[in-house]
Amino acid sequence: MKDLKTLTFYEELIAGTDNDCLRAAREDGRLMIGYNCNQLPEVLLDLPGCVSVRMRAPGVSSMDVGTYYMTSLNCEYCRAIVEMCFDGGYNFLDCVFDSYACSQMADAIDNIDKLGICRSSNSRFFVARVDTPIKSDENAVRHLARMCKARVLDRLHDEFGIDVSDEAILKAVEEHNRMCALLNEIGSYRKLEHPVITGYEFAVICLATYSAPHDIMIGKLRETLAELKTREADPKDAFRIRVVVAGSEVDDPDFIKMIESTGALVVADRYCFGSFPDRMEISLPSHEAGSGADNASEDLLTSICRQYVKRCQCPRHMDRNKIDQRKDYLAELVREYNADGIIVQQMNFCNFWPYERAAIAHIIPEKYDIPVLSMDRPYSSGMSGQLRTRVQAFIESTEIKRLRKGMKHA
Repeated sequence: MKDLKTLTFYEELIAGTDNDCLRAAREDGRLMIGYNCNQLPEVLLDLPGCVSVRMRAPGVSSMDVGTYYMTSLNCEYCRAIVEMCFDGGYNFLDCVFDSYACSQMADAIDNIDKLGICRSSNSRFFVARVDTPIKSDENAVRHLARMCKARVLDRLHDEFGIDVSDEAILKAVEEHNRMCALLNEIGSYRKLEHPVITGYEFAVICLATYSAPHDIMIGKLRETLAELKTREADPKDAFRIRVVVAGSEVDDPDFIKMIESTGALVVADRYCFGSFPDRMEISLPSHEAGSGADNASEDLLTSICRQYVKRCQCPRHMDRNKIDQRKDYLAELVREYNADGIIVQQMNFCNFWPYERAAIAHIIPEKYDIPVLSMDRPYSSGMSGQLRTRVQAFIESTEIKRLRKGMKHA
């Protein structure tokens, strides 16, 4: 396929922690709000006058300082965030909201706060923590709403004078929905028999939506969508199998590029920083009957929090229905995107994903007859020869299974 004309724009956005779009927003007087997990409602951080920035550490060359403060037994993503802050990569932030979804990330944010790393260049910088729930019942919804009111909205209003009214929240939701609708339409081209967009390209585009103001992204996504409508696909034998990539945090598109270089086209992304389910639209203002408590009279904040809680696919959610739902969700993505298998990965020393990864590797093949490749990996793994070899072996075994199925049905 011909190169996407807009791809360079997205690649430049994610090349570092700061970029031209964020600098332009700061010149307009907009606040830069860092956050570390989408269990915290992103739309509340994109109120008028604010720009949310999901924290990552692109291009970090060493984790020596991060390891010194956090030890080598913490996940590399958390250590890399601390390292990046020491390197000055997030000196432009006005505040950071921690979802407290992961104890290791909480330790990373504690180091950033107590060591005053970002505060040295911004005296009004603060860190606030939101205690996100581990279940998805009504108590969890109400708890998250209370947390977001006290720890996010009230703090933004009191510290910076941000408008946190329902009207302001609705504007943020509407802009979020426009961006998500465009991104999902772009992603739908991966369902085609011969997709006109690769998994790497989509990963870059999706990651850029976490790294720039949504109003700017909307315009660029429209350009990309128009380009895809006339783009010609690669020959049908360009990839040997189609896969869904699932698991923990992936903010390195080179990992996706490595998978595709072996012959496996990534058609869906159920991982942290991916589009499923984090780039789903928020349904407002009406709600379907029977989805919870008295939804007809439910306040806007609770409605938003309800949708974030209900759609969350993180293994931190421990209730039985969520445990089963996560496997069903992956199987549905495989069917919807006509994938041949699943690659489930986790960051080394992750708290939650080792258990989920083991369960997926056992349950999905047995219950759904879907091949699964299970792997752990370092933070920067795009050039890993070992992982590349494992993906190649998975492609071959998946092709053999597909051939055997065809012989049985012949």
